[in-house]
Amino acid sequence: MNLHEFQAKKILEGYGVPIPPFEVVTKHTEAERVVRDLHLTQAVIKIQVHAGGRGKAGGVKFAKTPAEIPTLVSQLLGMKMVNNQTGPEGVIAHKVLISQPVDIVKEYYLGAIIDRGEAQPILIASPEGGMEIEEIAAKSPDKILRVPIELDGTVRPYHLLYLAKFMGWKHPEEGIKIAQAVARCFIEKDAALLEINPLIEDKEHHLWALDAKLSIDDNAIYRQPEIAVMYDPTQVPKNEVEAKKHDLSYIALDGNIGCMVNGAGLAMATMDLIQTCGGKPANFLDVGGSATAEKITAGYKILVSDPHVKAILVNIFGGIMNCATIAEGILAAAGELKVPLVVRMEGTNVEQGRKMLEKSGLKIESAESLEDAAQKVVKILHGHTRK
Repeated sequence: MNLHEFQAKKILEGYGVPIPPFEVVTKHTEAERVVRDLHLTQAVIKIQVHAGGRGKAGGVKFAKTPAEIPTLVSQLLGMKMVNNQTGPEGVIAHKVLISQPVDIVKEYYLGAIIDRGEAQPILIASPEGGMEIEEIAAKSPDKILRVPIELDGTVRPYHLLYLAKFMGWKHPEEGIKIAQAVARCFIEKDAALLEINPLIEDKEHHLWALDAKLSIDDNAIYRQPEIAVMYDPTQVPKNEVEAKKHDLSYIALDGNIGCMVNGAGLAMATMDLIQTCGGKPANFLDVGGSATAEKITAGYKILVSDPHVKAILVNIFGGIMNCATIAEGILAAAGELKVPLVVRMEGTNVEQGRKMLEKSGLKIESAESLEDAAQKVVKILHGHTRK
């Protein structure tokens, strides 16, 4: 689950990370109050959306006078931002952050992720901030330092001392404190990603977090109730919001063949085989290993609500699941089929499930194997499959 910048900043403030004073507004009429409360003579104003590249997209403005602040807030509220991260649909800014500006002398990067190769959490630091870490890695790999984080959220003292030296901080004790806070926050909040970019040095060589990004592991949200309520459905495609309501794993893609599968591995294999046969999957949809008929119904409705979906492939292995339950869910949702439907089922009560589909009178194409299913759904759309 992704958080907004202002939400990430509030969490980091709780760990003692220095952040310039800010407030968030949802109406331009609130801007004048913020000017008074923060005693602003100038301000940085940023749209709050779940996407990077806000500055390039025109979503970050600098107000040079107090009078400019409400005007710029009014311009940015409701802005639709479209870039390669948002996709062509874009995302709309319903909130705007108003922050006290800071004179920037130097920019740094500081973040935390899970290193999958080493199977451990790590800090990533660079004296070259203000751009994507991937860009830094490509252009200046020698300017990236990786430091292990212990599972209790601590960092070993000699690693912190080396980090401070590597970064060249004039007040190393400040940087060490921030690094410790980032590490502890990352572990305690079950984060998948935590970034401060840029972490800046002002004219007095003090450090400030000017921007922050925080993503929480979806599988750990149940342990973070105070973060769970920060979920913003306006920043997520409608189908993903609906899937979340039914505890379904759904990700939209740019194809036209809807996929409903149980199990992430089987879902990936299904999408790969559709691609191999010459088709393009429209989504990743995993209904889970013990889905109910209601979940199957909900999943099907999500697929047909996507105007890009021109055919649907249901591929279910009934190990824990009952194929009769799967058929019940499909029939409850299908009604009058709007797009061609190919179903491949194997496992518990598979014959009963197949008979239920056959007796329905609906034009449902059955498949014997995964390859057969992929070939059939692609052939239905294009009249041929790739050899």
